[in-house]
Amino acid sequence: MRLLDRDGLRLAVDDVGSGEPPLVFVHPWSGDHAFFEPQVAHFSRRHRVVSVDLRGHGASDAPLGDYSMETFAGDLAWIVRTLELDRPVVVGHSMGGVIALALGALHPESVRALVLLDAPLLPSAPLLAAVPGLQQGMESPAYREVTRQFQGQFVGFADEPARRERILDVLVSGPQHVKASSLRHVFESDHAAWAASYRSPVLYVGSGGGFADLESLVKLCPQLQVSETSGSGHFHQLEVPDQVNAAIEHFLASLG
Repeated sequence: MRLLDRDGLRLAVDDVGSGEPPLVFVHPWSGDHAFFEPQVAHFSRRHRVVSVDLRGHGASDAPLGDYSMETFAGDLAWIVRTLELDRPVVVGHSMGGVIALALGALHPESVRALVLLDAPLLPSAPLLAAVPGLQQGMESPAYREVTRQFQGQFVGFADEPARRERILDVLVSGPQHVKASSLRHVFESDHAAWAASYRSPVLYVGSGGGFADLESLVKLCPQLQVSETSGSGHFHQLEVPDQVNAAIEHFLASLG
């Protein structure tokens, strides 16, 4: 991992491969760059691939403060400029997809296109109903146990219990102030405004879990393309990487 210094804030990035267009991978809530290992291994054979540890995650610094989607998007726009990436395709999973959409809407010069993997955009009523209790848990001394219980609903690999526990261990780790602030902003952000203002190509790859209101998203963002994986849960880029990679490949080919 390479550490970039943004006015005293160290942001960790993995920068491998070469080729156009460059790709930037943005991990989920409480994750890190390793949540895209299968994609980095696949796409770095023909593309420059940058995978990030968002501020507060992985090897990046975790200062006290507000962890809004706009703040994360600002960091990404700065990384794109600092690494001299020529309008990358930005791929975000879950919270990373919300951040990617914020980046495309607020810093359109920083992206060529977006790929949103199971991002909770205009989230479903059942998901929203679970948020207040989850948020309360993030602000309590039991935040790690609450994280494990919540994320355990969505991490697959039932036939690989050791791998499942390794993934959950990463999701449970990390500072409480980062988890609480970023979770709140995932659901309080104005997804609709960002979707309506974004104009470049975008692909949404769902897992079938109903994390987003895709019908409403298409009305706001008519260029949105939609595909779906099968046989996996929310972390489908790890569970069925071949399906996710194929969807991204097809989308990249459509960009010309």
